[in-house]
Amino acid sequence: MKMKLFAAAVAALAAGGAYAQSSVTLYGVVDAGIEYQNHQANASGSHDVVRLNSGNMSGSRWGLRGVEDLGGGLKGVFVLESGFSVDTGTMGQGNRLFGRQAFVGVQSNYGTLTLGRHQTPFYDFGLAFDPMAIASNYSITAQAPEFQARADNSLKYIGKFGGLTGSLLYSQGTNTGAGAPSAANLPYGGNAGEVPGNYKLGRAYTASLIYAAGPFSFGAIYDETNQGINVAGLTDAKIRRASAAGTYAFGPAKVFAGYRWAKALDGAVLPGAVAIGQANNSSTSNLYWLGLGYQLTPAFSLTGAAYYQDFRNSGADPWSFVASADYAFSKRTDVYLNVAYAKNKDGSTLGVSSSGTNAAGTSAGFGGSGFGTTNGSANQFGAVVGVRHKF
Repeated sequence: MKMKLFAAAVAALAAGGAYAQSSVTLYGVVDAGIEYQNHQANASGSHDVVRLNSGNMSGSRWGLRGVEDLGGGLKGVFVLESGFSVDTGTMGQGNRLFGRQAFVGVQSNYGTLTLGRHQTPFYDFGLAFDPMAIASNYSITAQAPEFQARADNSLKYIGKFGGLTGSLLYSQGTNTGAGAPSAANLPYGGNAGEVPGNYKLGRAYTASLIYAAGPFSFGAIYDETNQGINVAGLTDAKIRRASAAGTYAFGPAKVFAGYRWAKALDGAVLPGAVAIGQANNSSTSNLYWLGLGYQLTPAFSLTGAAYYQDFRNSGADPWSFVASADYAFSKRTDVYLNVAYAKNKDGSTLGVSSSGTNAAGTSAGFGGSGFGTTNGSANQFGAVVGVRHKF
């Protein structure tokens, strides 16, 4: 009898160990290149620049990804992901330790629900439908920084059902880690949030659906973000955005097309909007893009993309063009050459990338977009050659 009880106890412990298995994976990307740009704005005018730049095709990062099998189809999951600059060794995303992502949650057959700091559904949408897969530089992110947005204090749900993927995100303070803005730096500082008595401040919510079947994929997304401006008369400042995009693959080629609508309300300002200040209660823009990717050989790929943004009631409507060549030595290591051109008019200040300096000679802000990195109406050319390693 005692032996039977002992055997039963051993079996129970073994069964417990079987469904409580866990793993933690270390991963990362190291990306650096030599870049040239002309017409870089600073306090003394426009100048050429040659520089070593980190994170051109992919943001340099390292991270930890963990999963624990809890049994019954339920898993515990977490991600801690830290961005950094290869050229300086400093942390990215406003000097945060885990500025790219930091969340914990549960996963089941019905989807994944996590809490923490997330890349938003707009970020995921860009990965799927931007021809440049929202490369850190020379992509749609120069025109529209929401495609590289992250949200503090957020809950995120992702559910996959056959070819359909749905995402939901809610945040009560989208960027509190960057520090609250004031009227002086409107609206490009961090967003306030979780403020007693004002639940709208810094609030954001997003919903998206993406359907993929065979060579075809299509997606739609809607987002509203309160800019978290905690000054008199501007606490309701918000931006609403919606986008639809699709891709079609045939042979070694893949075609991309998309449209994004954005409207600023109640004192908010769209990144790149010209001559629109705090007193103007609304501004609207329409962003269109087309692209083509071509897998010339298993190791060598080419990509081209064009982006055009129409700011309502303004002639400052910039174009940007990108061409990329990438050669993979292996699954982990590749080299690339990217060239880009931004065409401005009527005071538009779009640069080819989301890095650089603005006309005041300080680091480009504007939500991380390329606006402000040239002097008014100056066109800009840029090129970068680099190497990327994934581990």
